[in-house]
Amino acid sequence: MRIPFTKMHGLGNDFVVLDGRAEALPPVDARVAAALADRRTGIGCDQLVLMEPSETATFRMRIFNPDGSEVGACGNASRAVALLHGGPCTIETGGGLIEARPEGDGIAVDMGQPRFGWDEIPLAYAMDTLSMPVGWEELESPAAVNVGNPHVVFFVPDTDAVELDRLGPLIENDLLFPERINVNVATVTNRGAMRLRVWERGAGLTRACGTGACASAVAAMRRGLADRTVEVTLPGGPLTIAWGEDGSITMTGPAAESFRGSFEWDDFA
Repeated sequence: MRIPFTKMHGLGNDFVVLDGRAEALPPVDARVAAALADRRTGIGCDQLVLMEPSETATFRMRIFNPDGSEVGACGNASRAVALLHGGPCTIETGGGLIEARPEGDGIAVDMGQPRFGWDEIPLAYAMDTLSMPVGWEELESPAAVNVGNPHVVFFVPDTDAVELDRLGPLIENDLLFPERINVNVATVTNRGAMRLRVWERGAGLTRACGTGACASAVAAMRRGLADRTVEVTLPGGPLTIAWGEDGSITMTGPAAESFRGSFEWDDFA
């Protein structure tokens, strides 16, 4: 059975999108997802994304990391599938219902309301999530935010000086985080701008992370370091994050289609 796919990206965070809305896809499990995501022997991507029918939204989105783990939300993938859909839409995700619409040259996504409770992140035990009394070497006192998936945010003088490729997996897999964690290091340059690098759980260093940008912006706003709208610049480029008075986060940025192709399902099943 040949399966069509679309290769897409948001600021260099790249996806293989399988569209199962009109015709059901064969069952996708962790092994199949990891095989397709492999950049040497598969198609290659940061995340495998499935579009499926939904009873509560325009369509459902499922997201798999390169290690085969399934996650609840991905901001860049949300923009990509909205672009593929071609108009305003609601998207059912494991992290909740989100809305997307064309906005200028990009896509604006309503990511819903962030959660801050220690048990909503989740953490292994109760603590203040605005300034957590924990640290790993020079990375100390992070904020924790759940924006459909869990993040910790460290504010540092220079995000590029942090050995995130070494410290990222150490923090991601700490027992403090029973579902593992996404690790963000952010530098606030002024009240309307910040720079960010992200270690994604199950994926590693990435050129862009939409939920990481949302979590880091909200953490900066909660700490009084930034205004309610901020431009977050990642290695792949900028995203605009606004935290509205209604509590919802809006992320605006580009998405693009790279190419289309097909593969033989039995080669990866």
